[in-house]
Amino acid sequence: MNTEEIKKILPHREPFLFVDEALEISDKRIVARRYISGDEYFFKGHFPSEPIMPGVLIVEALAQTGGVMLLRKYPGAIPLFMGIDRARFRKIVKPGDTLIMEVELLQERGTIVKISGIAKVNEEIVCEAIILAGIKK
Repeated sequence: MNTEEIKKILPHREPFLFVDEALEISDKRIVARRYISGDEYFFKGHFPSEPIMPGVLIVEALAQTGGVMLLRKYPGAIPLFMGIDRARFRKIVKPGDTLIMEVELLQERGTIVKISGIAKVNEEIVCEAIILAGIKK
């Protein structure tokens, strides 16, 4: 699934769209990719002399990846962040990296979902988190 197809599912747009393509997708699991070019707006201030992708934006990329998986069955819905548990940041993400996001559905109760996400660069975990989200229809 390419960026244009993702935009048909997610309401996010540049500069706040953090999923470039979905590599694998099912109702309970998705693997997606984000190329970190170095031209992203946040590198201008985080940090100019040593650009590092903010950890909260890596978590946002995981949440958006989960949104692609979940919103396929809720066309036009808006995903809402409700909570983050056990977020851990293991390594930095810098310009030139390719971020691979792996997200699995842990629990679904009506329009409330819990997902588990892992972000990797070069097969190494850079971030992991449990995310609670709501689906606003």
